[in-house]
Amino acid sequence: MADRRRLLVACGILRREIASLVEKNLWPVEALFLDSALHVEPAALHRRLGAALARARAPGPEAVVVYGCCHPGIDALVAGAGATRTPGQNCIELLLGPERFAAELEAGAFFLLEEWARRWEHILGRAFGTNWEVVREIFQGAHGYLLALRTPFSGDFRAEAEAAGRRVGLPVRWAEAGLEHLEAVLGEALATRTGDGR
Repeated sequence: MADRRRLLVACGILRREIASLVEKNLWPVEALFLDSALHVEPAALHRRLGAALARARAPGPEAVVVYGCCHPGIDALVAGAGATRTPGQNCIELLLGPERFAAELEAGAFFLLEEWARRWEHILGRAFGTNWEVVREIFQGAHGYLLALRTPFSGDFRAEAEAAGRRVGLPVRWAEAGLEHLEAVLGEALATRTGDGR
């Protein structure tokens, strides 16, 4: 079984970033990316993640799940499949690291990656419906700005980010996000095997 590739199941919001790190590090994994819009549909996320993890059950290699606490039952689901989940609240924390993530969150940020910026209307519609006045009230009550994060693999999504900001009535700020923290977290998760106590 040592030559079997482990299954890595991840949110599609960081598809390009994770795929590049897998290639760079020659990690022996089969990467499976789920639709990032599942974040706003917990029941569908649970079903899709459960189906993906079923592929990794014995006699196959255990899986590594690259998700935050995106579903209240995610840890039980992952443990039931004998898999490992990366630590962290969400994909943004995996990308930025806990300190930077917490500082921006405390300052009022709602984090925006290219994937969601390009699908903003669709994502918001699935999460909140299309009463945009109510959506604006929700966002403005909880956040002070959208923080658009550019990774080394981001395209030019300035127009989409600005449109997202206008839709929820919040200013857009920009920040660069390297892959160092994400690489370290993935490397540690892939080095861990639940079956051998490590």
